[in-house]
Amino acid sequence: MNALISVSDKTGIVEFARALHALGIKLISTGGTAKLLAEQGLPVTEVAVLTGFPEMLDGRVKTLHPNVHGGLLARRDVPEHMAALKARGIDTIDLLVVNLYPFEATVAQSGCTLEDAIENIDIGGPAMVRSAAKNWKDVAVLTDASQYAGVLEEIKTGKLGDATKFALSVAAFNRISQYDGAISDYLSGIQPDGTHSLFPGQANGRFIKVQDLRYGENSHQQAALYRDLHPAPGSLVTARQLQGKALSYNNIADADAAWECVKSFTTDAKGGLEQSAACVIVKHANPCGAAIGADALEAYGKAFKTDPTSAFGGIIALNCTLDERAAQQISKQFVEVLMAPSFTPQALEVFKTKVNVRILQIDLPPGGDTAWKQGRNLMDVKRVGSGLLMQTADNHELALADLKVVSKLQPTPAQLQDLLFAWKVAKYVKSNAIVFCAGGMTLGVGAGQMSRIDSARIASIKAANAGLVLTGSAVASDAFFPFRDGLDVVVDVGATCVIQPGGSMRDEEVIAAADERGVVMVLTGVRHFRH
Repeated sequence: MNALISVSDKTGIVEFARALHALGIKLISTGGTAKLLAEQGLPVTEVAVLTGFPEMLDGRVKTLHPNVHGGLLARRDVPEHMAALKARGIDTIDLLVVNLYPFEATVAQSGCTLEDAIENIDIGGPAMVRSAAKNWKDVAVLTDASQYAGVLEEIKTGKLGDATKFALSVAAFNRISQYDGAISDYLSGIQPDGTHSLFPGQANGRFIKVQDLRYGENSHQQAALYRDLHPAPGSLVTARQLQGKALSYNNIADADAAWECVKSFTTDAKGGLEQSAACVIVKHANPCGAAIGADALEAYGKAFKTDPTSAFGGIIALNCTLDERAAQQISKQFVEVLMAPSFTPQALEVFKTKVNVRILQIDLPPGGDTAWKQGRNLMDVKRVGSGLLMQTADNHELALADLKVVSKLQPTPAQLQDLLFAWKVAKYVKSNAIVFCAGGMTLGVGAGQMSRIDSARIASIKAANAGLVLTGSAVASDAFFPFRDGLDVVVDVGATCVIQPGGSMRDEEVIAAADERGVVMVLTGVRHFRH
């Protein structure tokens, strides 16, 4: 049995090769890999000996040879193939271990040049991988160090089974697809002036299936969940399900909305909000209650008060540890999904009798200067007829310094905190969005209406239905007020300060109305449409 080993990432390769040698498998290798194995005292045949041709062009040509690809592609069950190998003195290659030049890591570096990128495009590696993967019944191909242990154990039992070899073949073709997609994305994103566009000439999605789902948004639709090739830490797909039924399509969509909103309260570096426990309750992709508090119990209690009716069957997300007291309170309502960074053992015990409740544990993102470090998507996509809309994700964080007070009346420190809180929540409410807040909790949420004034009316109606008073409240509008009538509606029910982007041709009229009504108006200069 012959194994050809040629790897850029040498993690675990010496140990794997030593184990193969101990099983009587002949080792063939190239360049740096061959040198490493020889230095470790392993008998290894250089690929140049196999081909009878030295490496050339600075190593660009070394495995592109019939003695290599013939040994990989020959079908052992076709006598003509085996006779051809014998006539030319070519040995079969039964195990191929290859990982590719680090193209993705190279282009991810800020100082990467086109020349750097080109030199890290692997040619011989992918060619060998494709040959071996095509001939999977006779050749096992390994493209990742995580595969070594399992393959080794199976070889020790006698031989690799067809199921394993086919799975390795599929993984190999997937890896080549990912690699070629990364190359296409990078090269087709280069502009005539040498800069690199966020939107390449060809977009190549690279996603890994996590699970099949029972059905999609409706029961007649089929669905599955996929994740990014390299998920951001603290994003929904990194969650661990601790108990409950399988997640549905709608569970996942709503859980993502809740988690994205609640983790936005984790840091106060820019927004000015004090560090607090936060809770967000989502129903049909909209927050129906959100609050901050001293702990999980207080935050949940305040969030639930906003709209107890809509919270029934909702998704609950917390940005802090869920303890027993909060768990006891949450367990009194019907909840589909419960998410938190951690749970005390006592909290989990509370839900043991509620076996259908889906409990997800998700680590909070580490935080940093990139979307990935913040656990966020860099890009958003939306399907349209035979097409795809792509945009940079709405990751804008509002800082206190960004606010522009345009009313004669100046906001108090308490009002500024309420306005910032309301703005954070409004970002995650479907447009047109109006959010009433006070004291670190939502009081009324108006979502998804075709006119802003209707969203304002609905938000006030919901507050009244929940028995909440809007006097002295803060209001956030995700986009500008096109007329003063929307402002009049929120002031009529008790709002005393308003935060909105501005930018309407009638801004002066709306600001004058705020002064006329004696309320604070603050502009952000940024809109948060969400459709």
